[in-house]
Amino acid sequence: MFDTRELGRRPGAMKQLSRTVTSPGDLGVEVLGVPDGATIELDLRLESVMEGVLVTGTARAPLKGECVRCLEPLEQECEAEFQELFSYPDADDRSRPSAEAGDDAEEEETFSIEGDHFDLEPVLRDAVVLSLPLQPVCREDCPGLCATCGARLADDPEHDHEDAVDIRWAALQGLAETMKDGEKDAPRSAGDDSQEK
Repeated sequence: MFDTRELGRRPGAMKQLSRTVTSPGDLGVEVLGVPDGATIELDLRLESVMEGVLVTGTARAPLKGECVRCLEPLEQECEAEFQELFSYPDADDRSRPSAEAGDDAEEEETFSIEGDHFDLEPVLRDAVVLSLPLQPVCREDCPGLCATCGARLADDPEHDHEDAVDIRWAALQGLAETMKDGEKDAPRSAGDDSQEK
């Protein structure tokens, strides 16, 4: 919770602050996220406007997860920027555009100030999660895992499998070998010239 009392309700008043907060937990996606209890550094600018307090900020947090190519653990840092208006509870609703009944426009989520305080957690959560890479990798040129045996290709760049056959073609390979063996076993008769024409 952040206090807005120092700003008063004077439009144009501004306050800058830096805070360190603890991760609220469950801040990430399946393969990458901010560890529970990790430290998040916040740089905030609070500006008093007619409708409420405009909060602009940057969040820096450590990330832990795994590479989507080779499944090795990885550690990174994210930096997320955000801006959100926290409205006064008694702000004039006429100043906000309203959707008419039956309108298909989606309602935007609005945040409000309660008792001179606002909760930044939902905004922080959205900003951090949206800043995460969709497919985190340990390095840009990570070769991943061998499709045949699962070996990590970065550990052995020369890794190879001799006579590797796709199982979908294995039956055809067996048929081809049978046909070759059959040709060797059955020599062509001298009178058979059907293949020569």
